[in-house]
Formats: sequence, structure tokens, C-alpha cells
Amino acid sequence: MKGKFLTFEGIDGCGKSTQIRLLTSDLRMRGFDVVMTREPGGTPFGSRLREVLLDADEQVDALAELLMFASDRAQHVRSLIRPAVETGRIVLSDRYTDATAAYQGAGRGFPKHTINMAIQLATGGLKPDLTLLFDLPVEIALSRMKQRNSEGVKADRLDKENMEFYQRVRNAYLKTAIAEPERIRIIDASQAVEEIHAEMTKIVDEFLEPGSRKQ
Repeated sequence: MKGKFLTFEGIDGCGKSTQIRLLTSDLRMRGFDVVMTREPGGTPFGSRLREVLLDADEQVDALAELLMFASDRAQHVRSLIRPAVETGRIVLSDRYTDATAAYQGAGRGFPKHTINMAIQLATGGLKPDLTLLFDLPVEIALSRMKQRNSEGVKADRLDKENMEFYQRVRNAYLKTAIAEPERIRIIDASQAVEEIHAEMTKIVDEFLEPGSRKQ
């Protein structure tokens, strides 16, 4: 039985990482076989790339950044995501290809054909079955990131981007969601954590087929 592949997207500070942890715990308690992962860093190889990609003191060229994310994804897809889905597991990934289109495409300014080539090469055509987009106004996201850093969480390279950058990223996410409404579901990430979790759970419950539950 083939599994399912769900991705979690949104600008930094939207709370998606908290929600993916909550959903993973909830689904496992209900008997689902779940793999929780992330990009970059879902594999040992990816973890080493993540250290460089997000190091606030590292000067990474935009093209190098795009190709490093593609390298991470190629390893991720071939060694973790595809094998898990093919053996009937549910894979929940914190970021995937929509992040590349939003951050490196709209954010960094790479043309669409370049982004599409990098995505196709890395994924071999593997697409998510469902994507949850946690949408948040940029002003709130930046405020959350500032608060997070003041509480001792080390700022990464993306934390240092300006409002205009994040607005381009958010707009790109929303544009993709409008173009692919059957795959992408938008969740208002300005709500309380409990409200977001309830909305997310309802969407996922409606999506998962009864036969995907472990017996």
C-alpha cells in the first residue's frame, strides 16, 4: 500500500514547525506510521548542508544556495521520502519544493525555468499529496522572529532578510496556493496555536483515507 506525502510551508515565524510536531504526535498516538522530516536537514548529509546554509556568518552565493538546497533535496527524496511513501508510511516534511519557488525564486529572483529545472532534477517528479500553507502577515512573522532571537534562539541567515524579501516570499506562496487549490490548503497562522492545530487536524483527517491507518 502506497503511503502519503504531506508538506508544511510558510514564511519563517509562521509556526509550521510547532504544528508538524503536534500533528506527528497526534497521528502516532492514533496508530499511523509517520515519518517527520525537514528541509534542509532530513538526512545526515542534509544536516551538514543545513549548518552551512543557515549559518548567519557564512556568505553563501545565491546560486550556490539554490544548488545546495537541490542537493539536500535529491538526497532527501531518494534516501528517505520516496522509500517511506513506497512502503506505506505517512511522510510529513517541514518545507519542500514550494519553499524553493518562494525563497530562491521570488525571494532571490531566479527565473521560473531555472527553479523548475532545479526542482525536477532533485525530485525526479515526486510531488506532495497535500500541502499545508501557514500564512502570516510579514510584520507578525518578523516580530515573532525578533522575539525568538531575544529568547536565546540563534538567528540564521534568513532571519536577517528584510521585510521586502519576506513579502515577495509570502506573495509567491499565496500565488502558488491560488494556482493549485486541490493540493494546497491555506491556514491562518495568526490564530492561537490550539486553533491552528484544530483546523490543521480537520484538513488532514478529511484527506487521509481510512485504509492508511495501521491495523
